[in-house]
Amino acid sequence: MERVEFLFDFGSPNAFLAHRLIPGIEKRTGAKFVYVPVLLGGIFKATGNRSPAEAYASIKNKLGYERLETERFLRRHGIGDFQFNPHFPVNTLVLMRLATAAEMDGNLPAVIDAIFHHMWVAPKKMDDPAVLQSALHESGLDATRLLEHAQAPEVKQRLIANTEDAVARGAFGIPTFFVGSEIFFGKDRLRDVEEAIAAKG
Repeated sequence: MERVEFLFDFGSPNAFLAHRLIPGIEKRTGAKFVYVPVLLGGIFKATGNRSPAEAYASIKNKLGYERLETERFLRRHGIGDFQFNPHFPVNTLVLMRLATAAEMDGNLPAVIDAIFHHMWVAPKKMDDPAVLQSALHESGLDATRLLEHAQAPEVKQRLIANTEDAVARGAFGIPTFFVGSEIFFGKDRLRDVEEAIAAKG
């Protein structure tokens, strides 16, 4: 089986929606997605890209259409608990360092589920340190240990390395997927990702 990777940043609502669909793909294909924390702001800076909200702000009707496509996606896949975060955009530097620390500790799935929940199901201002700590406690995580580890130099360097590697491999936004060396961008490419897994598996 080819290595299947999901490059994510908690600040992307589309990454959350992709996360919701991944278990179904894993069940159908037998593949196991490897979650790779990256910093979306770093990818944007390195590639000259901008968020859709910024890039489409001056295009009449474009943002309205993007919202319509999101509503269609939610209906199509039966996702009823998604809520747009009223504090968007949220600075995710600390969040992604937390994810990187959890990855190094072998505790990434629990941290992913918790932070995605507090970003896009019960949305909070997750770049507020007090709010973040409270949310981690609410999810049964050791907030003090996680936040301390997130500040370790090796964690910061790993997140930088993950982000630089993503750009070197062709990433320009989130969510990005790799099936082996083949790149796919966006939640709407998950069907192509699944087909690629089946073909390579």
